Amino acid sequence: MNWPAVRAIYVFEMSRFLRTATQSILAPVISTSLYFVVFGAAIGSRMTMVDEVPYGLFIVPGLMMLSLLTQSITNASFGIYFPRFAGTIYEILSAPVSPVEVVLGFVGAAASKSILIGLIILATAALFVPLRIDHPVWMLAFLLLTAVTFSLFGFVIGLWADGFEKLQLVPLLIITPLTFLGGSFYAIEMLPPFWYTVSLLNPVVYLISGFRWAFFGQADVAIGVSLAMTLLFLALCLAAVTYIFRTGYRLKS
Repeated sequence: MNWPAVRAIYVFEMSRFLRTATQSILAPVISTSLYFVVFGAAIGSRMTMVDEVPYGLFIVPGLMMLSLLTQSITNASFGIYFPRFAGTIYEILSAPVSPVEVVLGFVGAAASKSILIGLIILATAALFVPLRIDHPVWMLAFLLLTAVTFSLFGFVIGLWADGFEKLQLVPLLIITPLTFLGGSFYAIEMLPPFWYTVSLLNPVVYLISGFRWAFFGQADVAIGVSLAMTLLFLALCLAAVTYIFRTGYRLKS
């Protein structure tokens, strides 16, 4: 394993993130604050408790997951697409760096950024509600698994995209709606039976449910099912990345 190469890619990607730290960090803080003002104050004043958890506290895992999914995909997809767009991908391909090392560098940096932003959102939430985390180890485990999984997904999108428009297509038109409809701001058991069944077809439900269980010990679906779905999606993303590097699909274009 060429660890200096992995470190070089990782440090370069992280330095790019730090150059825009104000924008990268301030934006989620403002968004989180607005969510608490709108959902926590407006809706929370009418729906004070959800499963014996104050509503303002109940939405914290959903807010973190919403940002984690979108930031992981965006960071990873842009990180690999821009070298393809600028032509600097050839420097990486001509260097003694294996596909595994390329993935470790780019995906590791994207996941690190997403986890950092997730923790910043958690700290911001603490300004509005008293935090409660019943299973902190599981919370960190789900945070790490989700960040890595969706960073891999974003890496695949970055290789698939042939324009900047496609980089935003999946996060904005697919992931964000699925997250909003996946129980970020409500428990799916509150839905009518038909829509409850439909919600179970949404893969994001299992991610949010498992993450919420780590906070409150309560979930819409069993924690084992949530963990299994997360690992399944991780395996699918790894398989997709493996296929891309074996075939060279759009790697150089």
